[in-house]
Amino acid sequence: MLSVVAVTWGLNSADDAAELLTLAGSCGDVNWLNVGPLPENATEAAARHGVSSVIQTHDPKLEHGTADATVEALAQYCRSASPRLVLFSQDFASSTIAPRLAGRLGAPIVTNALGVAVSGDVTTVTASAFGGDTHAEYRLSGPTPHIVAVMPNAIVPRPAATPSNPTIEQFSVDLSDVTERVRVITPARTEGARLEDAQVIVAGGRGLGSPGNFHLIEELAEAVGGMPAASRPLVDDGWTEASRQVGLTGRITRPALYMALGISGASQHMAGCSAAKTIVAVNRDPDASIFRYAKYGIVGDCLEIIPELIAAVREA
Repeated sequence: MLSVVAVTWGLNSADDAAELLTLAGSCGDVNWLNVGPLPENATEAAARHGVSSVIQTHDPKLEHGTADATVEALAQYCRSASPRLVLFSQDFASSTIAPRLAGRLGAPIVTNALGVAVSGDVTTVTASAFGGDTHAEYRLSGPTPHIVAVMPNAIVPRPAATPSNPTIEQFSVDLSDVTERVRVITPARTEGARLEDAQVIVAGGRGLGSPGNFHLIEELAEAVGGMPAASRPLVDDGWTEASRQVGLTGRITRPALYMALGISGASQHMAGCSAAKTIVAVNRDPDASIFRYAKYGIVGDCLEIIPELIAAVREA
């Protein structure tokens, strides 16, 4: 079978790699390469997803997840192991590292991927394009590895049909000549629950009218046991923090319930929530795009409807 490498780093739990390992397992023989210390449950997660080997590479220069050292470490591994396909979970760090790795190896790369299939010498990647408004299909051939960055929540995690007994290996790297060219002065910190993990999300948009009305989103989210969120314009204007932004340039979510209140449904926003099991929309414009995605919709002023929803939920 062809060799597939799932690359991770900085995991809080091995379960955070479940989506990537599921996709990798559908493409070939999986090697899980983790940069830095392995999470405690790595062996169990690897066995559950049919991984052949778990490979750890560690060096003092890799401790802080800096880009120059990580790119060089991954390049050394790829030159040594010659994998056919290298998969990343797409986030801020991998959006920097994966393209640089492709450039260093002279390899093709596709980002914003939603699915990957391998047939013969061709790797076919389905990816989000044009702001999430459509899907594009890319066919990679020629030089390997083929490098793909997969959007979060694009894959439903599933265990392998047959569990494996993975080996645990160490891969030594030589980073003595690597000097970081970017210095992180203050790292970003995220505390509390993540929007990506929420099962219920209540999101507000321009239809709220003014920053003072965003508290309605927070109150409804609290009432239904969900998390408050916002469209990009609200974040850009400072109504709420960036960690609450849903969309192509924000968080990609897959909740059971997504309530879009005063949100028009632009493609960039829908890229972050269209995978929700149920979308409920409130908008004054009966022709708003959001109603094409919503299972339930109300045409009306969200400033009038949200207080009624809050009251109804609390009464129930």
